[in-house]
Amino acid sequence: MSDYDTETQSNWLSDEDMETVRGRLPIVYINAIPVRTDDLGVVTHVGLLLRIGPDGAANREIVAGRVMYGERVRDAILRHLEKDLGPLALPRIPTSAQPFTVIEYFPNPDITGFHDPRQHAVSLAYVVPVEGDCVPSQDALDLVWLRPDEVVSPTVAAELSPGHEKVVRWALAHCGCLP
Repeated sequence: MSDYDTETQSNWLSDEDMETVRGRLPIVYINAIPVRTDDLGVVTHVGLLLRIGPDGAANREIVAGRVMYGERVRDAILRHLEKDLGPLALPRIPTSAQPFTVIEYFPNPDITGFHDPRQHAVSLAYVVPVEGDCVPSQDALDLVWLRPDEVVSPTVAAELSPGHEKVVRWALAHCGCLP
């Protein structure tokens, strides 16, 4: 077999291979908190998606997803934002791949408080301003834009998927707009 016969373009694993990998290696993800900003760059609204979780419950969530093999982090951020917010969202992708925080999800909920029963995942978290028209797509049922004070209210925090309320708070603190 020559070097040219080797398949190198497929970035997705079969379900069986993914299950094997998840049991043996940490998987890299991105979390992206879409925001609207004013002319001075101050966050005025945070975008939250509504999805039905594996348990059948409706939860508010931030944009999240895997980084594929061979994919730059910036490209993964753009791909997931376009997938969840639509192609006209017009995100301003950060010029640096430096996240505002790194979150570790573990199958054991007692390790960090961030839980993913399927795997050990390492997520790079970003605040991403979006300027265009956003429409929930893929498996998102709805998208709401809430002011920072609304996002951290007990009512909205209770609607967020476990752990996402912490990430949103950290994002607002990072941007200097935690009410």
